[in-house]
Order: sequence, then C-alpha cells, then structure tokens
Amino acid sequence: MPDAGALISVALVDDQPLFRAGIRMLIESQADLEFFGEAGDGEQGVVLASELRPDVILMDLRMPVMDGVEATRRIVEQAAAAGTDTPKIIALTTFNRDQAVVQAVQAGASGYLLKSAEPEFLLAAIRTVHSGYSVIAPGSIRSLFEHAARNTPPADPDLSVLEVLSVRERDVFLLAAKGLSNGEIAEGLFVSEATVKTHLRSVLDKLELRTRLQLVAFAYERHLLGN
Repeated sequence: MPDAGALISVALVDDQPLFRAGIRMLIESQADLEFFGEAGDGEQGVVLASELRPDVILMDLRMPVMDGVEATRRIVEQAAAAGTDTPKIIALTTFNRDQAVVQAVQAGASGYLLKSAEPEFLLAAIRTVHSGYSVIAPGSIRSLFEHAARNTPPADPDLSVLEVLSVRERDVFLLAAKGLSNGEIAEGLFVSEATVKTHLRSVLDKLELRTRLQLVAFAYERHLLGN
C-alpha cells in the first residue's frame, strides 16, 4: 500500500513544451505531489522512469521517436525485469476514441485521460492511480472498447483463455468486463462485495493482468462479450 504520509512523485512525458510547463506548474501547486521530471518523447521517458522511478507517469500517446504505447510497454517490462515497483501510468490522448488508448491499457497503463481534462480531474486521477485504482476519461469505458472491437476483424470467442478460472471466477470476470462495479456484481451473484474482490484478485492473477481496465481490454480483444 502507498505511504499515506509520503509525497506522490509525478513525471510527465509529452512532446509539447508549453503543455509540460502547464502540468509542471499544476503539480507543483499541490502539497501532496512532487514533480519528479519530464521528457519530450517516449525514449527519453523510458530512461527517466528507470533513473528516477516516479510513482506516477503522465504519458502522451502520440510523440516522435517513440510513442507512448511502446514507452509504456518498455517501462512495465523494465520494472518487472528489475524487480522494482511499476510506475502507475496514465495515458494522455487528444480524442476520446483513440485506438492507442486500448493498446496502452494492454501494455500496462492504469488508465487514460483526455489532455483537455479539467485540472481538478487530472489531480484526482493521479491520486487515484497511486492508490491502486484505474481511471478513465469521463464517458463510457464500454464505448471505448466496443469502438476498438468494431475496428478489428470479427472472430469467434476465444473461451480457452478462461479455462484456468473456476465457474464463479468466470462469472465475476464477465460481469467486471461489462463494466459492472463490485457492488453490482455482488448483487447479481448474491454474494458479498468482499467475495467479489477475492474472486477478482484471483482472476487478475490467473490471467496475468494488473488492473481492472486491462481485464476489460482482455475480454474485448478475445471477443468474449459478444457483438
């Protein structure tokens, strides 16, 4: 669990100097946040993550040299190889239905925000991912992944990937993938929220996923939720 008394270190990877300056001023205005550094492209961002190991990285998706998706993938792999904590990565995008957002989530991002988001929402998102939760831009998470699914060739559901799950874990997986909250899943399955959390943790571990957002991407990528 994060240390409640420690400052949250934040780094920014974006190719627009003016945007970086604005975000830096915003972060530095907060008593519980610390601006740890910035980079102008994904390649520099990977180096920054390795050297400074910030708690949270704000990652633009479309940059020269190396884009944010590849940078996210390398940062996650780098941390795993080194046995260090993986920074929480928030993907930043200009428009809501960006295919790169799905790829970034699959690569290990803890969520995404529009670059036009209100400052208060961005600050709340930083604190939220640092606490271990996912964040998404205002709007429907299901809409994002359904849009991505419509841009991929139709295919039969790949049910074999769920064979490692128990029957009840499959139920929890499918309901979580449809965007239901723990409370809604508990009500639908007539179990407690604590039981849902236990099953969900087991599902993530067995499928080698890090976040609930990755679980949604996993389901749509394998056509597990139908048309």
